[in-house]
Amino acid sequence: MTPDPLLAFRGEFPILERCTYLVSNSLGAMPRSVPDRLAEYVDLWAERGVRAWADAWWKMPLGVGDEIAPLIGARAGEVAMMPNVSNAQATVLSALDYSAPRDTIVMTELDFPSVRYVYDHLAPRLGARVVVVKSDDGIGIDADRLCAAIDERTRLVAISHVLFRSAFIVDVAKVAAHARRMGALVSLDAFHSVGVIPVDVRAIGADFLTGGVLKWLCGGPGGSFLWASPEMSERHAPTLTGWLAHARPFAFEPEMDYATGAARWLGGTPGIPALYAASEGPRIVRKAGIEAIRAKSVRQTSRLMELAAARGYRVSAPAAVERRGGTVAFDVPHGAEVSQELLARDVVIDYRPGAGIRVAPHFYTTDAEVDRVVGEVDEILRTGAWERHRNTARVVT
Repeated sequence: MTPDPLLAFRGEFPILERCTYLVSNSLGAMPRSVPDRLAEYVDLWAERGVRAWADAWWKMPLGVGDEIAPLIGARAGEVAMMPNVSNAQATVLSALDYSAPRDTIVMTELDFPSVRYVYDHLAPRLGARVVVVKSDDGIGIDADRLCAAIDERTRLVAISHVLFRSAFIVDVAKVAAHARRMGALVSLDAFHSVGVIPVDVRAIGADFLTGGVLKWLCGGPGGSFLWASPEMSERHAPTLTGWLAHARPFAFEPEMDYATGAARWLGGTPGIPALYAASEGPRIVRKAGIEAIRAKSVRQTSRLMELAAARGYRVSAPAAVERRGGTVAFDVPHGAEVSQELLARDVVIDYRPGAGIRVAPHFYTTDAEVDRVVGEVDEILRTGAWERHRNTARVVT
């Protein structure tokens, strides 16, 4: 068997020494270097106090963004770090005008609920109506149906690149091209794609892209990001804003004068500790190479699909590799309880109602670990070990 060069990175992630970690679609494994980076934060604060802002902290929201930029086809200075994607998408939403006839936002019923909450509740207050495109099978979104919903009334298309429940890859380039012909803008939620499949904002044709380092980029919570095309940064500015978006924030002027470029999308005081942790995972992902990561992901998710199909489990993931992201979800009898027993055995997965057990191998996953998770499910069902969780099973994040 040909050696897997990506397994050379396993030593960078301590948790892999203790368990079978197959949940990078929810929280990526922590890089070994993160404690040292967080210690830098502590030491700088302790030794320099308020001077830490000038020493390092002030530049971090854009500096860490530069670590993300190569992974999405962006240039240096185009990516701003945000506390979370809900905030980032709300910032985009707040920057646009929804006066008639451009008063419509197009989404899908399979977009991540947290993003849907933002649009469903905030958009009407801004004068916009939200049109939701349905799915035929609960797994994917038909690109032609999505395009048909985008017309001369559409101001913004706010959709996911990869659907969180099924890992279905939406044909966003096709959708963005149609949106452009209709005069609409595209805001892409790429949280479930960046770090496991190649992403190029310019090739896609997006106007805005949001994501985070929490999952496939192994950067921890609190490190989300927003890319806006230079044209969008020149033409628009968010009304959901804060002092870091000011051209002269330390002048403390009462009137807002927006900074140029990515800085105008920043908000209030950033979560500096999260930014120290956020850059470590993306550096490793870049070193591993996104094309190699994608090739391995296709191979291992295909293996999971084969194993699930052989057992007759319902699979909530696309069969076509070009439409499948990094996660395979399969439903088994007593799935919630089985997932709890897997966790008790240090096989770390997650469970989603309507989808089942979600398994997400990453570049540091061995082929034996892929086989192990299904083998453990077999054994749990055969022995009835799931029954010990009958009254305690819950959805795990």
